[in-house]
Amino acid sequence: MKRNKQIDIKRTLAVAGTFNFLCCCARGCLLPFLTLYFRQLGLTPAMTGVVMGTKHLISLVWSPAASLLSKHYNKRRVVIIGSLVCSAAAAVALLLVPPAHVGTRPAGCNASDLSSGATQSLGAHLLRSSVAPATSTSTRPENDTAPGSTPDAESGPVPMSETAPSRHHDDDASHPPLLQKNASAVANDSAGDPNLAPRTISSSAAAVRNKRSSFSFFSGSGEKPEETKESRLGFLGSLKVMDPQHQLFFLTLLIVSVWECASAPLEWTADDGLYEYLDLAYAAERYSSTRVWGLLGSACGVGGAGLLVSRLRCLVAYQTPGSAVHFLCYAALAVLALPAAACLPLYLNKKRDRATGLFKAVQLVRGSPLAALCAATTLLVGAAASAVDNFLLWQMQEHGSSELHMGLSLALAGLSQAAFPLLARRLSKLLSPGRVLVVGAASLGLQCFYYSFLWAPWAALPAQVLSCFSGGAFWWAVKIQCAEIATPGTERSVSRVYGALSLHLGSGLGSFAGGFVVQQFGLTWLFRGAAVGVMAWCVCLPLLQWKAPRQRRINYSRLLAAGASEASDSDSEQERDWLEKAMEDDRSNNNYGRRIEH
Repeated sequence: MKRNKQIDIKRTLAVAGTFNFLCCCARGCLLPFLTLYFRQLGLTPAMTGVVMGTKHLISLVWSPAASLLSKHYNKRRVVIIGSLVCSAAAAVALLLVPPAHVGTRPAGCNASDLSSGATQSLGAHLLRSSVAPATSTSTRPENDTAPGSTPDAESGPVPMSETAPSRHHDDDASHPPLLQKNASAVANDSAGDPNLAPRTISSSAAAVRNKRSSFSFFSGSGEKPEETKESRLGFLGSLKVMDPQHQLFFLTLLIVSVWECASAPLEWTADDGLYEYLDLAYAAERYSSTRVWGLLGSACGVGGAGLLVSRLRCLVAYQTPGSAVHFLCYAALAVLALPAAACLPLYLNKKRDRATGLFKAVQLVRGSPLAALCAATTLLVGAAASAVDNFLLWQMQEHGSSELHMGLSLALAGLSQAAFPLLARRLSKLLSPGRVLVVGAASLGLQCFYYSFLWAPWAALPAQVLSCFSGGAFWWAVKIQCAEIATPGTERSVSRVYGALSLHLGSGLGSFAGGFVVQQFGLTWLFRGAAVGVMAWCVCLPLLQWKAPRQRRINYSRLLAAGASEASDSDSEQERDWLEKAMEDDRSNNNYGRRIEH
């Protein structure tokens, strides 16, 4: 008979904590700054919201499916290592996407980089022109925008006094003298040749028609274009006839979707294997201690990346300063997590069907009115939190914040959330879990309202302290709600239902809506609208909790003990509780047939 392997709990928790710290540190280096990178590339707020919303919805569907497949085929370690490697490669591939606008310079760089910047600007222009339509004979650059701004199709004409100097400067920087001379020669020839001007006008009209057909993606209007040779090429052919901004959008959406498909299985697969391993050693209650290392890793990653980029602002890529540092740090930390992933203790319990547990958890949430109210609250909080995650850095950038201010602000939010367990015992004595849920949601509303009134680069720092309640206290109350409605063996499944509602479904829907709100009304009204929505729900939630019927569990052992007390009042309390102890012993001894994954 094969001997059981000795399990070292301390070593297991140390390896799991290191793995969570490195993975969360890698995500903290890049993910909070990802929407800022999209803005620097030239995506509009609506496009950014669509990309981030698609990312959350892919994770909502693919995370449980990939984890279930890895368990079915007993390939958890392969999935974890493959997810780290593929996600790092996909993230670096996003750096190869050319920006939609040429000639924009970041603030804070010296003028000594102008010569190299002009060369890279010309290279990016030639790269885009190779994908642009071949019908036009000459192209004219569009109006350049500021380094954080995005073009608005509905805005009126810009005064000539503001556009003339910048256009002249960009033409000199992006075109050599020889090209300018050739362009003037072509203009003179077109003035003398009456047949050349109609061809130039027709090519411009064709370009306008292509832009109008590409805008039908968002508006749903426009005439159906004629079938051309490019349209018969499928997706690549339709990409060729679009303007550079929509080409950038679809290319970014494709790469981010592949990236999310590679990184989504990592968290669920590692959590399942580690939890089942600790449950085998009767130490499942110590599993939650690894979460603190994840919060600390996120704070260190976002703060360290902001500090590093602020020091290396002008030593990186010309078009997207600092972005290369974020992506390379993400890839480096993902590679550093590979030894920890190889040593991570995992276990496969084939008797536990997690898919059935998720369906049962959804039924438990639907069956309890208080649990349903908690689910609606998590969905709304997730939608409001997506506004903070996606567009807070945009708002800070509008008020002159550097990436150092951004990194320190987000790091303070992570540290305050990690410090909540120190206050959990005192808070539980003052407020019930239902009241704590309301306080956590209201804290997020206050944060959003505060963000709409930023006035200085460092002004967002004080509001980050409220993350102790909007993040830590809120999820503590959700955890208490999970424990109240869960049956034995479904605690983690119920918790994952709430996490999926907030972190994936709510954030996805909030990203879609938030992008279009910013596009139409601006950043300020996005945060104010999110604050009003959350605060209005917090006013109604206590009344709904008070009106909701309360369901109590039936303790069958106490009912039998009460019936037995009528016959004999001399039985001790320990003897009257015999059924409950027998059920606990049966659950603790039901651990046979397990094997450890080596």
